[in-house]
Amino acid sequence: MRDHVYDAIRRAGERPDTGREAMIGLAAEQPELAALFDGSPHAPLPIEPGEVGAVAGSVPHWLVPLIAAPVEQDALLGRAPVDLRVNRLKAAPEAVASLFPDAAPIVALPDALRLPEGYPVEKDAAWKDGLVEVQDAGSQAIALACGAQPGMTVVDMCAGAGGKTLALAAAIAGQGTLIAADTIRSRLARLGPRAQRAGATFIETLLLDQSHEARGLASLNGLADVVLVDAPCSGTGTWRRNPEARWRLTAARLDRLVAEQARILDFAAPLLAPGGALVYATCALTDREGKAQVDSFLRRHAGWTPEAIDLPLGRAHGAGWLLTPGHDGTDGFFFARLRRTAA
Repeated sequence: MRDHVYDAIRRAGERPDTGREAMIGLAAEQPELAALFDGSPHAPLPIEPGEVGAVAGSVPHWLVPLIAAPVEQDALLGRAPVDLRVNRLKAAPEAVASLFPDAAPIVALPDALRLPEGYPVEKDAAWKDGLVEVQDAGSQAIALACGAQPGMTVVDMCAGAGGKTLALAAAIAGQGTLIAADTIRSRLARLGPRAQRAGATFIETLLLDQSHEARGLASLNGLADVVLVDAPCSGTGTWRRNPEARWRLTAARLDRLVAEQARILDFAAPLLAPGGALVYATCALTDREGKAQVDSFLRRHAGWTPEAIDLPLGRAHGAGWLLTPGHDGTDGFFFARLRRTAA
């Protein structure tokens, strides 16, 4: 019994709403325990379909109806593999693959390799020499969907430590302009050493004043071929890596994130030249942060057309594309590519 209680709390979080909720969560993993929910004397009542749909306490109840792919919730609690992106600024994928005999290719992502969970890649010479970056396959798919090419002007609007920035750097091959923008100095500071290791020192960084970002971006208005908005989000797609985040998210915080995402899209849009692509992405699986956010942008802004994204992994979702761990083996992501059709 003690082991059952420990496992239930591990799965459901430190404070599940009820003991029944915690044990149903564990029953989702243990069929022999689920069989005890038969309503017989001294046994718990049968599990209702709605309780199963909530993944039995593994997700806060208020959040369950908001998840874009509810059947994926259980997969979000598994462990993630280690995905690598081969850095084409320094090496060819075929050459790097020979250095990792335990790695498997990932369909549709020519620069991706997958290693078993827990693989200590940062101790490997290939990582130290900048031949590879650790990057989830879903993040690589987003960078690929940007369509960045040599000679383009590309802006990574919420660059953070620069994971997707480095993928975009490889795509333009040092030819063109790549700007990594963020409002937090410490995040941009982490990009510097990574860019040095990757041979991507041509990346420009732009520290923006929060709430006054448009002022700092004004000189770029109408010049960008690609703008990536990898927006701050609930992180519901990354629970495999951050399971405790399930219990930190509140409805009020989600409201603030949705408002901030809309604000960022509004000041990012003017940067695009006619014909340019605005790529919106979140590592979230709530529709409020995904397809509803894109629909809202299209209602606010004339002259934009959503483009179909054709990838062998993921599936269409509203005006964008959805990746989930159970369906695609990636973290959970929503992304959409919007083409500017008018000035």
